[in-house]
Amino acid sequence: MSKVLFTGFPGFLGSELVPRVLARGAGHEVVCLVQAKFAELARRRAAEIEARDPAFAGRISLLEGDITQPGLGLLPEQVARLAGEVREIFHLAAVYDLSVKRELAVKVNVHGTRQILDFAERCPAFERLQYVSTCYVSGRYPGIFAEDDLVKGQTFNNFYEETKYLAEVEVQERMGRGLPVTVYRPAIVVGDSRSGSTQKYDGPYYVLRWLLRQPILALMPTIGDTHRTRLNVVPREFVVDAIAHLSARPESAGRVYQLADPEPLTIDELLDAMGKATHRVMLRLPLPLGLAKAAIDHVPGVYALLQIPASAIDYFVHPTYYATSHTRADLAGTGIAVPPLPSYLANLVAFVRAHPEIPSDAMV
Repeated sequence: MSKVLFTGFPGFLGSELVPRVLARGAGHEVVCLVQAKFAELARRRAAEIEARDPAFAGRISLLEGDITQPGLGLLPEQVARLAGEVREIFHLAAVYDLSVKRELAVKVNVHGTRQILDFAERCPAFERLQYVSTCYVSGRYPGIFAEDDLVKGQTFNNFYEETKYLAEVEVQERMGRGLPVTVYRPAIVVGDSRSGSTQKYDGPYYVLRWLLRQPILALMPTIGDTHRTRLNVVPREFVVDAIAHLSARPESAGRVYQLADPEPLTIDELLDAMGKATHRVMLRLPLPLGLAKAAIDHVPGVYALLQIPASAIDYFVHPTYYATSHTRADLAGTGIAVPPLPSYLANLVAFVRAHPEIPSDAMV
């Protein structure tokens, strides 16, 4: 029996990837390392996965631990037993919060990844670390950022970007020393393109919800050159399908994949599509970046009205374009590709309308 260790379950991507790994065959079992405070949610989600497919019954086990602690927060005998059984790790756990404090981001994103790397090197039959990074390790690099790029002297919009960059630097250093790794860098991930389903409203959802709270004639502040800046958005199933396929291919070891839209919309095109999907006519109000962020952070009532954090505003003037040559080459012929955002934006809006209770907070 091949045991696969997951971190980041029951999160957004992990909940979809676990059944995909189990579907590889009856010889696969999944062990999910779960924080104690998410244990009940993890049990419910595991039960839902097993209920959907009886072939998965008894093949998901949960282990309470903490990636930020030595030995993953487990007892020494647990670590030794697990290391002897695990052949593959999907490391998805991270703090995905653009406003995160640096101390917490370093603890989870950098130190947590280091603990996973140390554990992987203890596994005698280890085959692969499937590491989920982010396109935004690019920081504010101006121009085309390739999949083989990493250390480019870039600056960062926030501590989330910086710490995911620092974590990937460590991952690639271990990869260079012989650890078998595949790195996946998703762009901004939204819900399923068909159902609209998501677990969290952030990124483009901030704008969609702002528009939906307004009448037909809606005010939309804009920043920078909306005809030049592009926002790279991909639906959840593209990311899941791509990782599920690529992670099972031996030739993907040692590769970095940017799971991004090769033809992202400009901000202007995005706003047009959002207006159409929400049935709003937008009155655009151009503002300087600094003024917009200062108003949200310091003018009473502005954040309460917009409900758009200042940290999200930077992505409306983001200067980076993401090359996807490895991804497109290794997914060629599979049918796995990024659908055009306008083709499914209405599904995202319908889900938002039907589920106003879903939060924007990160799982921490």
